[in-house]
Amino acid sequence: MILFLGSPYTKIMRMMVKHATRKRALGWAKESKRRFYSTMTTAPNAWKDNKSSQILLSPPLVSLDVPEIWGANSNHYDPSSGPKRSDVQLATIIDGKSIAEEIRLRIASEVQRMKEYMGKVPGLAVILVGQRKDSQTYVRNKIKACEEVGIKSVMAELPNCCAEEDIIAALLKFNEDPSVHGILVQLPLPEHFDEEKILNVLSLEKDVDGFHPVNMGNLSMRGREPLFVPCTPKGCLELLIRSGVEIVGKKAVVIGRSNLVGLPMSLLLQRHHATVSIVHACTKNPEQITREADIVVTAAGVPNLVRGNWLKPGAVVIDVGTCPIEDPSSEYGYRLVGDVCYEEALRIASAVTPVPGGVGPMTIAMLLCNTLDSAKRVYGFA
Repeated sequence: MILFLGSPYTKIMRMMVKHATRKRALGWAKESKRRFYSTMTTAPNAWKDNKSSQILLSPPLVSLDVPEIWGANSNHYDPSSGPKRSDVQLATIIDGKSIAEEIRLRIASEVQRMKEYMGKVPGLAVILVGQRKDSQTYVRNKIKACEEVGIKSVMAELPNCCAEEDIIAALLKFNEDPSVHGILVQLPLPEHFDEEKILNVLSLEKDVDGFHPVNMGNLSMRGREPLFVPCTPKGCLELLIRSGVEIVGKKAVVIGRSNLVGLPMSLLLQRHHATVSIVHACTKNPEQITREADIVVTAAGVPNLVRGNWLKPGAVVIDVGTCPIEDPSSEYGYRLVGDVCYEEALRIASAVTPVPGGVGPMTIAMLLCNTLDSAKRVYGFA
């Protein structure tokens, strides 16, 4: 029997197929949801039980991967149903400084255990090019942090007028040094250098900053585990987890799309099953998009960009921005502020990181953690 397009029989058959497909999809969705929550409740606990030397609370990314099966039904957003903070209770301040200190103590303990058991310690090499005051300060803080936890550190300091080949030669030397387990090129480099060319020389196995294209690619792909996650996003994620913030299924907005923070932060949140939007300089209605977010991570580098009316009542705010502004009353003539108007956010958000004392200390702690992980991998030390 031949059924012509548009005949009643054809329409009936289409309706039957559509109904059967929808029924199967709903069944898959329910099973996927059951398996997902089963995975989320059992896998992390099993992982913790097997990791007596665990330092961070965030589990391996591949342990979070679940089948991507969409249900046929969906819940539409109703603006009137959103939470409203009628009280005047101020937001909880997420103390990155104290959390980072706790992590560093655990790292120091692991480094000491490695030294006693194997007679070896992790090693970090830093390459600093030029005379930028902020870069010099960052490197000085990283070297000091290494000393405090027992990690060996070496530095190659090159003038602004050096040749590109000099930087590459320093990188190649550290690549071949078995006592160096992590290499950090302090960014940004002076403008006349080809940053991409230089970073491509860096050994993948020692890329503790996590910026190698292979590390970034593995971060973006389900079923893959990068050797290293970039330090600042990794620190932000750890702050969320340690603060008891629910990430799965929540709306997250990342403000800024840099390779250093914005891009890897959005990928990391996505791997933890948040629904992620990225707001950048070309975004239309950034306030409206941000106001829908349960979690806001901002890394735009624009002081006080995010005002109180950008935030959804009860949102969690992670402020990565560090912006110096003039302040004659300050000892140094300036003070540091973030991307978020802190005083306004305190009255709207449920939790917020301060600047300074929020994300900054966590970035250094994650650098130390990545260096320790690299040394453990090389020595087969568990």
